[in-house]
Amino acid sequence: MPSTGPTIADLLATGGHPTMSFEFFPPKDDAGQAQLLEAIGALEALRPDFVSVTYGANGSTRARTIDATRLIRSGTSAITMGHLTCVSQSVGELEGAIAAYADAGVTHILAVRGDPPGGPTAVWERHPEGLDHATELVRLVKASGDFCVGVGAFPDGHPERSDLDLDARVLVEKQEAGAEFAITQLFFDADAYFRLVERLDRLGGSLPVVAGIMPVTNVNQIERFATLSGADLPASVVSRLRAVADDPASVRAAGLELATDLCDRLLAGGAPGLHFYTQNRSKATAEILATLREIPPHA
Repeated sequence: MPSTGPTIADLLATGGHPTMSFEFFPPKDDAGQAQLLEAIGALEALRPDFVSVTYGANGSTRARTIDATRLIRSGTSAITMGHLTCVSQSVGELEGAIAAYADAGVTHILAVRGDPPGGPTAVWERHPEGLDHATELVRLVKASGDFCVGVGAFPDGHPERSDLDLDARVLVEKQEAGAEFAITQLFFDADAYFRLVERLDRLGGSLPVVAGIMPVTNVNQIERFATLSGADLPASVVSRLRAVADDPASVRAAGLELATDLCDRLLAGGAPGLHFYTQNRSKATAEILATLREIPPHA
């Protein structure tokens, strides 16, 4: 499975410009597929450096992930990366998923342990014939072919550990296992990102850490995002959005402004890339990037 062209790691290493990338999830039905295709078409015009596809651990969702990866590869010139998790799978099943990615021409994998079925704060249970953490998964992927492997990072701390120093040490272990870059979980405090990078640097880690961005565009997302990330939204973000909660247009505008300001701070501080959690929609991400590119020196 020879790789062709520059990898994500290559793009991050050159430092010519911060990478811009988008995450999609596999559609559940025809309507979802149409929405995904629309988002891909709209965001392709923004010339992303890479796109990624999330991964479901059960059999039917795994198949949808591979199908979505093929679909996205056909609709974008960007590098396409598939996710892979340890959740509820044996090593044999993981090897089968890796082989399916290879057959689909996917040479980039984001290797993450994944959340337990009960959510990010539930107790983790290893599959009896599976792997226990992402470092093992990185080793498995690297041993399976010529893959460029990314991993997850947690500016606000892993929800199970609440130990920021340990999080940084785990990132170094992932790098030593073969990981070549990291993408953060969603977060809303630029300083938390910079502190993570500083901890990693102090330990001798050199993984480029791409910042994961998810704009809040309606008040109902506040609690849901907290559940997804395992961390509370900053009080300043919550108060800003709740102050205009009765006006959906104002909530959306405030959420996009908060996300744009966060991106601006991250890029000004040297973040090597931004990765947008699109929720299979294009408008919010496109608006943030359009505004960001009007701010020197991001034009």
